[in-house]
Amino acid sequence: MVGDSGQLHLTPDGHSSLTSDTAVISPQDPTLLIGSSLQATCSVHGDPPGATAEGLYWTLNGRRLAPELSRVLNASTLALALANLNGSRQQSGDNLVCHARDGSILAGSCLYVGLPPEKPFNISCWSKNMKDLTCRWTPGAHGETFLHTNYSLKYKLRWYGQDNTCEEYHTVGPHSCHIPKDLALFTPYEIWVEATNRLGSARSDVLTLDILDVVTTDPPPDVHVSRVGGLEDQLSVRWVSPPALKDFLFQAKYQIRYRVEDSVDWKVVDDVSNQTSCRLAGLKPGTVYFVQVRCNPFGIYGSKKAGIWSEWSHPTAASTPRSERPGPGGGTCEPRGGEPSSGPVRRELKQFLGWLKKHAYCSNLSFRLYDQWRAWMQKSHKTRNQDEGILPSGRRGTTRG
Repeated sequence: MVGDSGQLHLTPDGHSSLTSDTAVISPQDPTLLIGSSLQATCSVHGDPPGATAEGLYWTLNGRRLAPELSRVLNASTLALALANLNGSRQQSGDNLVCHARDGSILAGSCLYVGLPPEKPFNISCWSKNMKDLTCRWTPGAHGETFLHTNYSLKYKLRWYGQDNTCEEYHTVGPHSCHIPKDLALFTPYEIWVEATNRLGSARSDVLTLDILDVVTTDPPPDVHVSRVGGLEDQLSVRWVSPPALKDFLFQAKYQIRYRVEDSVDWKVVDDVSNQTSCRLAGLKPGTVYFVQVRCNPFGIYGSKKAGIWSEWSHPTAASTPRSERPGPGGGTCEPRGGEPSSGPVRRELKQFLGWLKKHAYCSNLSFRLYDQWRAWMQKSHKTRNQDEGILPSGRRGTTRG
């Protein structure tokens, strides 16, 4: 940066500033639009002795500019012409420096080339357990202005109250701000973002929201995953509802996702509704699974909005039991003579489990249907044995001629 006294020295950010009146560059610290042209001059004041325009040259960000871009106006003034300027390489401005014949620095200026800010958009906000409000936004269609651009999140109660400015920025990314407390419930807020830089300002559309409509919560705690007896293709998942909202009137729905240990692909179960337990079916026997749960609190005090999902809980691992059935190429066990064949039953069981593998189920209705199916299968099996004349040993009848 250029100081009031005139001589250049390096600042902590790599810029130069002046501390004596050896020469002066005009215009000083100009701000220009991308694509503009610049006409600048460097005028020496006779110190050091013998310094004339004939021996002067220019550098931009430490690189010497081509001689044909300069021309001597008189014995003490060297002019510079730059056309179709690109955006500044650094938001704090580019260094334009005038040098004496021996390379010493005579004067310097910061050159700011960029774009005015665009209208910020896509503002989204959420409240963690109705205790705060966090918002983020997109800076503009193109985003980059090549100049330092200041963003301010403003908010106020819709029908009364004064404008307030958010103070905790960059909490969840470069374009975000956090309002930690003192928020009103049951009253809508108006929220907007203002962007300002050296070339202008822009203001977003106003977002109107009620805190109760944008509530999210912590991931469900105490997620437990366990085996379901000896069932080799199922796991049971249990968790508790969000404790931070226990004193509020609300509903909740949950999602589960799970993956095998050596995979990065998650499978999501959407139909968990408001239960705090679920049984995953159709899993691979003898396999380690990682399971996560998240919560969406909605309908808080009658809110009609869809709610906002929490983050996923920390992964919880569990393994399914190993299959005791022989694998491919293994031996098979035939039924003993006089014992009913289990082939038809196994085929029907396989059909049922095949359906389950396509539908990981998490409703009590599914369990009831399964129990009913098992009872029906047992009855059907008994009837089939009677129809085929298969009776327990020692009670088999004879056929009359």
